[in-house]
Amino acid sequence: MKHRLLVIAPLVAIGLSWAQSPLETLDAKKIVPYVPTTPEVVSAMLKLANVTKNDTVIDLGCGDGRIVIAAAKDFGAHGIGIDIDPQRIQEANENAGKAGVTGLVEFRQQDFFDANISKASVVTLYLLSSVNLKLRPKLLNELKPGTRVVSHSFDMGDWKPDRIAEVEGRKIYLWIIPAKSAARKF
Repeated sequence: MKHRLLVIAPLVAIGLSWAQSPLETLDAKKIVPYVPTTPEVVSAMLKLANVTKNDTVIDLGCGDGRIVIAAAKDFGAHGIGIDIDPQRIQEANENAGKAGVTGLVEFRQQDFFDANISKASVVTLYLLSSVNLKLRPKLLNELKPGTRVVSHSFDMGDWKPDRIAEVEGRKIYLWIIPAKSAARKF
């Protein structure tokens, strides 16, 4: 099993999708590393998405919950964090309790490719570009037109963002889900 880790690490480092690797059966959802987003980038992501108290923010790969917690605490939004790692979900729930927003947020231990995201008005991501590309059809098919998608650092290939911001030397991308007929061109 150790030799597989040696193969996976370079794939993550250069951003290759798992379909390009010799380990085509590899479950790519488990190779996205947990890297926390700084408070400044979290704030910029939520502002770029124009989050309000009327929004439901879903963070795919939520880690310790900081994005949905900030959306609830700073904007009064409802939030759902989805992460496959039970340790991260436990941390997220503890952090929500400390922030006093347990009534506005929930955290689900789940594979985000299998999650129902249709209730989101904002989706946040801090995943690899290769994972964003695999997620793109789900976003376009399940989200309502007008839903905002914000990604920290990683784009979605030929789907051009509606806006790009930069904070702390990092790019933040915003896409707005188009009408269903327009979404087919992606």
